Amino acid sequence: APAGVFALVLNAAFVNGIGVFRSLAAYVGVVVLALALQQFVVYPLMLRFLARRSPWEFFAACREVYLYAFSTSSSNATLPKALETAESKLDVPPRVSRFVLTVGATANQNGTALFEGITVLFLAQVYGIELTLGQQIVVVLMSVLAGIGTAGVPGGSLPLIVILLQTVGIPAEGIALILGVDRFLDMCRTVINVSGDLVIAAVVGRGEPHDATAPDGAS
Repeated sequence: APAGVFALVLNAAFVNGIGVFRSLAAYVGVVVLALALQQFVVYPLMLRFLARRSPWEFFAACREVYLYAFSTSSSNATLPKALETAESKLDVPPRVSRFVLTVGATANQNGTALFEGITVLFLAQVYGIELTLGQQIVVVLMSVLAGIGTAGVPGGSLPLIVILLQTVGIPAEGIALILGVDRFLDMCRTVINVSGDLVIAAVVGRGEPHDATAPDGAS
């Protein structure tokens, strides 16, 4: 509930000082920048050199999917729209799109992995905890694994962040600091997750022949 989130954030600010809000603003900026680099640098390179497609034409074809993902914050809810776009606008063979996008809705969440790693490092700095190189490697590896297994629903990554925090010795109550901004960040990272699935579908579907008819019972 909004009142509960406000109380948690207020308590976290009382414990850590009002300056934590400046750090929180910087944290949001870093997360958005990382997601933007993934969307506008990494994905275009994959599209250009692996899928042999124009990145900007690809993004234009996917704009409705991106808006849907941003508004729902759910990869699973966006899946039907993503399938429709992949097959009708991106010309990805149905057998490829239905496999890649269905699996990717849960197992290919690049935005979530970026978000979780940055969040753990941010909260470590807030609490003045210096992570060793080994702990940082653990954070990176667990963030990647968490990105594979996170449920494609709004807020699905928060329970896994708590586990990550406990693994490296950061107070789990630090999660309260990001609850106030997580909704916006969730909307942003869902776009990156869905976009990544569509990019992979385009890469895998390159050069694949189209079936004359869709398999019976396929949906």
